Amino acid sequence: MLGARSHIESLLKARKLDITLTSEAPLRWSMPGAVSVEDLASTGVPSIDAGLTGGLRRGHLSEIIGGRSSGRSTVVCRALAAAVSRGELVALVDTCDRFDPEAAAALGLDLSNLLWIREAGDASRALKAMNLVLQAGGFGLVVLDLADVAPRTVRALPFTTWFRLARVIEGSDTVALLMAGEHVARSSGGATIAMHEIALRSPRTATKLQVVAGATHARWRGSSDRERLLRGIDIQPRIIGR
Repeated sequence: MLGARSHIESLLKARKLDITLTSEAPLRWSMPGAVSVEDLASTGVPSIDAGLTGGLRRGHLSEIIGGRSSGRSTVVCRALAAAVSRGELVALVDTCDRFDPEAAAALGLDLSNLLWIREAGDASRALKAMNLVLQAGGFGLVVLDLADVAPRTVRALPFTTWFRLARVIEGSDTVALLMAGEHVARSSGGATIAMHEIALRSPRTATKLQVVAGATHARWRGSSDRERLLRGIDIQPRIIGR
């Protein structure tokens, strides 16, 4: 029996499939639900970390979902910046080439520690790139941006795709994060951060300005109604499951 197991393990290692062995990728915790501080990665957003009881779980696939102008990109940039501030390398697979490095730098992200992969709208190539980065290891946070990919294209991807991504990082120090307009997938220990959308209105007019993340309060600047601009919002997302 032991000889047969050793033979199978040697075959898996020869084909570089040994990550599937539990002996090669031990779980980071021994009791269900028992998570240490080392197993969590702060997102850099206090309200989100509070909902996650500390941060995103390492070794798991999580997602952040929401519509345009919902604050999802801001949260992703803050999470990348938080990881870099901890001395970690980070990666972003930018499927539709929407990443704004200047805005990210303004949020505190040191771009010298970021691997930025631009895939010009090809979701299949972006997934392959994500898989290669996760297999390479050494990253604290790896983000796959599918936010501007057509929902029907994302839904058409084989569901086993997400199982494979989750399996690659199981037991590792890496957090894999999907950004999308709607629910895509997460692993059993991952989380879904939903950026709820509500209509914000100007404090002086009843005109609907835009739809943004479920916020407790909006901050404005400008001396008149015609010059009034949105300066910022306080994000209050909803955490769905673990």
